[in-house]
Amino acid sequence: MKTRHIVATIILFALASGALVRAQSAASAAPNIGGAWEPMRGGPGAPPVTPPSPIVLKAPYASEWQARRAAQDAATKKGEPLATLGSQCVPYGMPTMMAVANYPVEILQTQGQVTLITEAFSEVRRVYLDRPQAKIDEVPPGYYGRSIGKWDGDTLVIDTVGIAKQVAGYQSLPHSPQLHITERVKLATADVLQDQITLDDPIVLEKPVTYTLTYRRLPKYEMVEFVCDNNREYVDDKGVVRLKTQEK
Repeated sequence: MKTRHIVATIILFALASGALVRAQSAASAAPNIGGAWEPMRGGPGAPPVTPPSPIVLKAPYASEWQARRAAQDAATKKGEPLATLGSQCVPYGMPTMMAVANYPVEILQTQGQVTLITEAFSEVRRVYLDRPQAKIDEVPPGYYGRSIGKWDGDTLVIDTVGIAKQVAGYQSLPHSPQLHITERVKLATADVLQDQITLDDPIVLEKPVTYTLTYRRLPKYEMVEFVCDNNREYVDDKGVVRLKTQEK
């Protein structure tokens, strides 16, 4: 019996050591995606991107979303844009934070974690590598949710849940607490990074929505401090952003 116990222990140790070696090997083989990246919207050097998938919402979300989009377009044409999270100094959160105008995104690769920091609003996401994802109902809702990731060859696959309902979605899409975000982050070339994002929400969406963001590497770029200290604008009773003309 003692011999069997020793043999079983040796086998378990070997299996655990093998798993550790494989994990370390995968981590060391991961491509270097660290550094600052600027959003690309076409132009020279931009790789071909698959068009976004159609957006199909369930009732009553479809009509509400279409009405909101129409109101936003009409207000913008009048030169009276409606308030957004950004105009109210509220973080964009996921997934909008990954592409705000031309503000860069910085990626830090450390042991067991990938950290993404946006210059706009200095928003921070932490992606914990090779950990199990928590049940979606157990994640406290927030702007960034809980993100876990793993390397699938040269692609970083990120799974995010726990996005609060009030966080603005892609194309102003509404979403429920059941929103599930999957990202596949990969180098298209040495200096071009792509983030394919899939939104899956069984409550709001008839089918998942997938789109791709592209970034250009910014060698030696130093991220700039961005603090939202808005004391010039306010939102009127119609939801329009106004500019203060004098101190009150």
